[in-house]
Amino acid sequence: MNKRTVGTKFEQIAAEFLQKNGYEILEFNFRSRQGEIDLIAREEEYLVFVEVKYRSNLKSGMPQEAVDLKKQRIISKVATYYCMKNNCFDTVPTRFDVVAILEDEIKLLKNAFEYIP
Repeated sequence: MNKRTVGTKFEQIAAEFLQKNGYEILEFNFRSRQGEIDLIAREEEYLVFVEVKYRSNLKSGMPQEAVDLKKQRIISKVATYYCMKNNCFDTVPTRFDVVAILEDEIKLLKNAFEYIP
C-alpha cells in the first residue's frame, strides 16, 4: 500500500474511534492552500481539529512526535481558513487533538497543542 492509502485507512479507523467516544465527524481531509487537516469534528461544545498519526513500530518514534511545531503551524493556518469560511471562530470554542496509532493501539490526545498564529 502507498502512503496515501495507508493514511486514509488509519484516518477512517481514527474517525470510528472518535465516533465511539462521542465525536461527530464533520469533515475528512479538509484542504486549503496552506495544507490539510485530517479530521474536523464536534465534541460537545468544541469544534475539534484532529491530526491522525500512525506508526507500525517505534523506529521513527511515537506517532504523536510527528506533530511537531511546523505541523502545528500548518494545522493552525488551515483551521483559521476553515473558521473564516464557516464563520465559527467567534461562536464556537476550538481545540486541537491528535489521534496516535501505534500498531493496533489508539491513543487520543485531547488539546494536544495550542493554536499557533
